[in-house]
Amino acid sequence: MSIQKDTFQKLDLCNAFLFAAALEQPKICQLVLEIILGQKVPGVKVHAEHSVLVSSDFRSVRFDVYASDELQVGYNVEAQNENEGNLPKRSRYHQAEMDVSSLKPGADFNDLKPSYVIFICTFDPFKKGLYRYTFEERCLECNLALGDGTRKIFLNTKGKNDEEVPAELVHFLKYMEQSTDEYVSGVTEQSIIQLHEQVTELKKWRELEARFMTGEELMQQRERKGRLAGLAEGKAAGLAEGKADSIFELLEECGTVPESLQKQIYEQKDAKVLTRWLRLSAKVSSVEEFMEQM
Repeated sequence: MSIQKDTFQKLDLCNAFLFAAALEQPKICQLVLEIILGQKVPGVKVHAEHSVLVSSDFRSVRFDVYASDELQVGYNVEAQNENEGNLPKRSRYHQAEMDVSSLKPGADFNDLKPSYVIFICTFDPFKKGLYRYTFEERCLECNLALGDGTRKIFLNTKGKNDEEVPAELVHFLKYMEQSTDEYVSGVTEQSIIQLHEQVTELKKWRELEARFMTGEELMQQRERKGRLAGLAEGKAAGLAEGKADSIFELLEECGTVPESLQKQIYEQKDAKVLTRWLRLSAKVSSVEEFMEQM
């Protein structure tokens, strides 16, 4: 599948590749974090070893970005466009990964720094209509904060509670899906205008466009292989079921087929075994004879 030349330039920021590429730039990453958190985030450093868009051997793609600030607060940020129903567990994985990478062997657990796991979703992950869902560990009995320094934030571009969140955040989330000059022309927040200017410049990088195309080709190869594997598996499953049906029908002509035998036949997936049973079922004169020889 060929990729049109203007595809990369027309990407919205919600595209996982463009979002990760943008946040690999410390200035953009800092700007986005400050919009999301509503506070200054000084001295942002992006850890490239944890934020690989396309690996050097072109065998893997990763779209989450890991960063930290001068206070050593950690941030894992990712754009999500498909609701696979696994974001809570995915956030748990990212949290664990951040903790493991930040704590040196033999270090005290108190050395663990505060951290944020942030997902920006183009769907409502919890179906409550909020632009922002913030979670932290609390005691179920008395609502006491655990104080482990972790926080998970899920942002929703389809939120409806405009009056309950800063306009800057709402406009940022709208910009995620409308990263165009037309949309920004109606925005007054300098942070959004500045973000758009930097994203527009980023789209001019030919090296980045080449990485995007490589990543797209890699993903298409994976999808193609997955479809072929699925077709092969489906064909094999269909053949197995067809043979099982034939065995059962032939045995029914010889008498009543016990439920346990029927189950055994339909649960068998080995094509060679099914072929042997099919030949046997065509020769035997009774179900009992089949069971003795199978």
